[in-house]
Amino acid sequence: MTEQSAATRPLRIAIVGAGPAGIYAADALMKSDAEVSIDLYERMPAPFGLIRYGVAPDHPRIKGIITALHKVLDKDQVRLLGNIDYGTDITLDDLRQFYDAVIFSTGANADRALPVPGIDLDGSYGAADFVSWYDGHPDVPRVWPLEAEKVAVLGVGNVALDVARVLAKTGDELLPTEIPPNVYRGLKENKAVEVHVFGRRGPAQAKFTPLELRELDHSPTIEVIVDPEDIDYDEGSEAARRNSKQVDMVANTLEQWAIRDQGNRPHKLFLHFFESPSEIVGDNGKVVGLKTERTQLDGTGNVKGTGEFRQWDVQAVYRAVGYLSQNINQLPFDDQAGTVPNEAGRVIADETAEGNARFMPATYVTGWIKRGPVGLIGHTKGDANETIACLLDDAKDFTPAAKPELDAVTEFLEAKGIPFTTWAGWYRLDAHERALGEPEGRERVKVVEREDMLRASEPNKA
Repeated sequence: MTEQSAATRPLRIAIVGAGPAGIYAADALMKSDAEVSIDLYERMPAPFGLIRYGVAPDHPRIKGIITALHKVLDKDQVRLLGNIDYGTDITLDDLRQFYDAVIFSTGANADRALPVPGIDLDGSYGAADFVSWYDGHPDVPRVWPLEAEKVAVLGVGNVALDVARVLAKTGDELLPTEIPPNVYRGLKENKAVEVHVFGRRGPAQAKFTPLELRELDHSPTIEVIVDPEDIDYDEGSEAARRNSKQVDMVANTLEQWAIRDQGNRPHKLFLHFFESPSEIVGDNGKVVGLKTERTQLDGTGNVKGTGEFRQWDVQAVYRAVGYLSQNINQLPFDDQAGTVPNEAGRVIADETAEGNARFMPATYVTGWIKRGPVGLIGHTKGDANETIACLLDDAKDFTPAAKPELDAVTEFLEAKGIPFTTWAGWYRLDAHERALGEPEGRERVKVVEREDMLRASEPNKA
């Protein structure tokens, strides 16, 4: 960037993705010494990404993070431009006209593949799709098949717990939350009375957080059951417990559940360890069972197969084995890792003959698209700080945007007929959802349809 342009106007930055990662990046920019002007782009009509469309509705504690994110978006240096699909409504070449640098924080919203026979049977589902359904995402079907009385959930992370808990609870238990009417109707008809969660390794290798795990036992309708035979540790497991308070707390909770007497709550939620899924069993194209191989610890905390197989009577299988980011138009992409190749947030275009990275000019990533879908929401703050430090170091070399004026972008979007939403529009949508919940004594009722969201937030554009 030339000295003259840097002196006469703020640094213009576009952030693509208005979830926690993108908002934390905006916050880091505004806390720096640089004078900045930021536009946050979001595909959905509403901001907050994973908080709105990835966190279970019965977790208001986590949704409280929105309060902190609100304070960032309330600041004058940042604008929200929602309901804009990057790659369709606006491209990287378009953004280069208006901004000195572009940051991608698009997250991960697809399911990681699980290569076992039967994965494509009717009744085999990805957790991400189910989460999107119960969180009222406008781009998924309005109904979900909940005919199975016995259900398997594959995975031992917090998403697996969310899926299992929602499947095991009653619709009426979840009604006080923000779930929309179509989700309540679906859960009200849910036939599941047994939910089985399967982990390939042992209690010390489970990826649950202690609080999430303990919440399973708070429901008056869910009996959590752990087989005492699944409580096993090797040297690697014991080391993991010593080195991590969280691992030890999870193991302690599971041990307590394994030795207690079984109660009589109507829905049973089984946590199984040392069971590796080997096949989803089908009949006439539908799920009728799950086949697992018993595993055992090898001394390091890893496991090996025993050759002992068991078939479980289930009629639906949900895989919660990890999220996967999707390819971003005009950026390089590592399909295996599900990330954009980068070095400390700088996007790598290719390598020189000597093996040195060549970076895309003024292009950055942060959050799950940068490091993969691991860690808790708060971990993206560190990502953002690292990426923003690199961006500010590079700023002196940016090619100045040709059209840095604030109005240039909105005029471009209006000329294309794109009904974009704004931060003021979010306040209108927020008030509308709260008003929908008020007659029922609920904090809010989430609006699902994109058109209805647009009508509430930007009535002049609907």
